[in-house]
Parts: sequence; C-alpha cells; structure tokens
Amino acid sequence: MSAMPITDETTFEAARLGDRDAMVRLLTLTQPDIRRYARASCRSSADSEDAAQQALWLLSRHIGRIRAVAALSSWLYRVVRRECMRLSRQFGLINDADDDALVARLDAQPEAELRLDLAAAFESLPPHYRDVVLMRDLKEMTIDEIASRLGLSRQATKARLHRARQLLREYLGG
Repeated sequence: MSAMPITDETTFEAARLGDRDAMVRLLTLTQPDIRRYARASCRSSADSEDAAQQALWLLSRHIGRIRAVAALSSWLYRVVRRECMRLSRQFGLINDADDDALVARLDAQPEAELRLDLAAAFESLPPHYRDVVLMRDLKEMTIDEIASRLGLSRQATKARLHRARQLLREYLGG
C-alpha cells in the first residue's frame, strides 16, 4: 500500500470540517488509489467497483472520524479490504477454510505484532459494535446483561455482537 497523493493538508482539514468543495477535491484525489486498492483486494472486477464506490461513500460520511491526513491512506485501505471481504462472503466466495487459515496466521504471528493488530482491529469498529464485543468478550457479560445495559433487545444485541466479530475477522484476515 502506497501513501495517498494528498499533500494538501488544508483540503483534508477543510473536508473534515464540512467544506463541500474540499470534500469533492478530496474524493477526486483519493479515487484513483481507492480503485487500485479495490482491484488488488477484491476477487472480481465487479466487486472491486462496488468496494471502491462504498469506500468513497464512507469517506464522505465519516471524514470527521479521521484525525490526520497521515491516517487517511490506511483507513481507506482497511475500508476497501473489509468491503471486498463482505462482498466475497455475500456471494459465497469465502468459506470456513479461510477462517482456518486466519487462525493459523494469527497463531504464527509474534505476540507484540498480534497485540497491535488486535488493537487496530478494535479501533476500526464503530463504537456501537466495539462496546458490545468488549462487554461480551472482555468483561464476560451475558447477552441479557449487555442488552439491559444498552437498552437493546436480546436479538439486537446478538446481531451487533455477530456483526462486530465478523468485522474483526475481516479486518484481521484481509
């Protein structure tokens, strides 16, 4: 993954603060790299186009969450990779053997590197997913306890937990 060709930090900051013209310039600047990331990460050209469009849309919606222009490239790469994985799963192109390969790869990874990857994976989750998975897997709360604390139904809590784990798996496996 190469760095984004964004040298104008002013454009990035203006887009972060809601300037529509700056956002258009930022989307124009990032589009070629997003498409390149998608072509490299997706299993089909149709998926790569869909993943690129999704990444551009997510950038326009969540630019305020990206703290610095230096973080933009890796954020976009993760978004594209996650979207490619989602599309592959949706059409049955990824199976449980892929999960076995992920476990083997993580087992072989040095502990310090694994900790950094896990921290980055959790950081990539939207807060409502992060909270549920942390309550369940780290605080060892039951589904009912989590649902009660968050004011959700049992089904909604289970759905969030499932989606959070799926996003973590995609992030770590991509």
